[in-house]
Amino acid sequence: MNKTTKITIIADDRERQSQVIGFLSDMPDISVQISRLATGDYLADNRLIFERKTLNDFAISIIDGRLFKQISRLANSRYKPVLILEGTGRDLSENGIRREAMQGALISISLIYGIPVLRAMNPHESARLINYATLQIRAIAGGGLSNRGGYHPKTKSKRQLFILQGLPGIGPKKAKNLLDRFGSVEKIISASIEELQLIDGIGKNIAEKIKWAVHEEKAAYGFNDDFDI
Repeated sequence: MNKTTKITIIADDRERQSQVIGFLSDMPDISVQISRLATGDYLADNRLIFERKTLNDFAISIIDGRLFKQISRLANSRYKPVLILEGTGRDLSENGIRREAMQGALISISLIYGIPVLRAMNPHESARLINYATLQIRAIAGGGLSNRGGYHPKTKSKRQLFILQGLPGIGPKKAKNLLDRFGSVEKIISASIEELQLIDGIGKNIAEKIKWAVHEEKAAYGFNDDFDI
């Protein structure tokens, strides 16, 4: 690459202590800037927004209720979102979370929110994934995202409707009705079964399926009501 084609990566200033920034800075074809990002940890080439979590932080964020609030914001970003999970199974030995709960969260992230999940063993591999993913998107897009495969809505409302249509029994009309009433994806996934049934076309059966899909970890794997994900 020459200087005009360097990849520009903006790292969130809260990632200053991460080794990932150092590894990215050492790559000759990458220019790293540090600034505050509204969501995510690394904005690459003004195209991809990466959220990086160690496995331990991922587990804790499920337990304390942060995870799906962060994922909802990430899915609503104007950029293509990517989640990087960093670490090995040994990193989970002390937090006590069940493997099934982790798997349930990953199912929701990838299938309901449509966010790809990449795995890295350590910060060096995370940096390489950010680099490789950005290069591949460049090659496919040919300088823009319009020609890439797959569908990624460009406006906030279309992104919200796209996310909602990943829920069981929700088509375009019901998704619009939900968004009109609740105003955001986050409020919809936090709504009770009774509140969801107030929407035209959503009965108890669909409402229960929605809650199961979003809160499978809490219902199926022993989380109590304090773990509001």
